[in-house]
Amino acid sequence: MGSSTGPRGPALRPALVLASRSPQRRAILAQLGIPYEVVVPGFEEEPDGDPVAHALGKARSVDGNGRPVLGVDTVVACEGRLFGKPASAAEAEAMLEALSGTTHEVVSGLCLRTTAWQELHRETTRVRFRRLTPRDLAHYVAAGEWRGRAGAYAIQGLGASLVERIEGDYANVVGLPVAALVRLLAARFPGTYGFG
Repeated sequence: MGSSTGPRGPALRPALVLASRSPQRRAILAQLGIPYEVVVPGFEEEPDGDPVAHALGKARSVDGNGRPVLGVDTVVACEGRLFGKPASAAEAEAMLEALSGTTHEVVSGLCLRTTAWQELHRETTRVRFRRLTPRDLAHYVAAGEWRGRAGAYAIQGLGASLVERIEGDYANVVGLPVAALVRLLAARFPGTYGFG
């Protein structure tokens, strides 16, 4: 288990404990000015598991020491199939080929908890890919951006070139459903983090 610390706010703003390895989630929290500390979760994800259950498992596997704990998990769903993180370039190419010319859903589970309560939420964003040629697929897979990405792409990088249209929370596709998190922080900690 490792930990690292993100930007700190005023003393009255307790750092969220982020139960995630994701650099994208850290970057989004920093962008929002939310102080956080990363603690790698001691939770094993199940292949094709429910992202809300995974978010809960991650959040419960970490001791917040009195601070709020945030767990998040994201999957890509298309035509009844779930696409997690590919294990190889060949698997990444197969995922991208399956998503080519279709509309898929990026589904995130979010768990925010303290010792007194927990909130669970599901956020869905619809993403339409343009039709990808074999050259498109080879170029994207060779770039290596698929590594560690649900659905084998990163919309905030070269993966933007694959996308034709998006409906919903863009940040959710990057890896953290910001609208849901801000609503929760505003309701549970009004004013503490600058929301509500």
